[in-house]
Amino acid sequence: MRLFYHAGTCSLAPHIILEEGGFTGYELEQVDQQHRWSGGDFFEVNPKGYIPTLELDDGQILTEGAAILQHLGDIAPTRGFIDEPGSIGRARQVELLTFTATELHKTFPPLWRPDTPDAQRAEGIALLRRRLGHVERGLEGREFLVNDRFSVADAYMFTVVRWVSRIDLTLDEWPRLSAYIDRVGARPGVARVVQQEEG
Repeated sequence: MRLFYHAGTCSLAPHIILEEGGFTGYELEQVDQQHRWSGGDFFEVNPKGYIPTLELDDGQILTEGAAILQHLGDIAPTRGFIDEPGSIGRARQVELLTFTATELHKTFPPLWRPDTPDAQRAEGIALLRRRLGHVERGLEGREFLVNDRFSVADAYMFTVVRWVSRIDLTLDEWPRLSAYIDRVGARPGVARVVQQEEG
């Protein structure tokens, strides 16, 4: 398999599952801001033009982070990163993947753009605070998001929540969430991937 990624983005999440899940022999291909990679034009790999993109062993291309994470969870040599289809645990993991993608991930880009009007930025930060508060409440009495076991949902949540540092926001007002990010980040596989991508 080959993961197309860009350091500091949501592609960190499937990279974490590749490492944590015991996959061997996978390749990494960095895609730059101009949609170039070592093979040329990235749009020829993924016409959508964004990462993460996963090339499977049979040459098929899989896109969309939540779909990639679910697939990797299902086929990981080390089992347990996603619950069985039809289980409530699986539904909760998909629920959290969707929440992370649509309610957290999508909140950040306008906050990064320097041309975002101040009023819109303030509204976005207020919305982000409410959503982080929801995650904080969900972590009460829990080590991880679902079933107290690290899963694909945790890989994505960890990746996205860390972006608060890019908007001059800290996790001080969400102590459970802050401890959770530290806990996930201390996992050996996660730490290796973060070091590899971010130095």
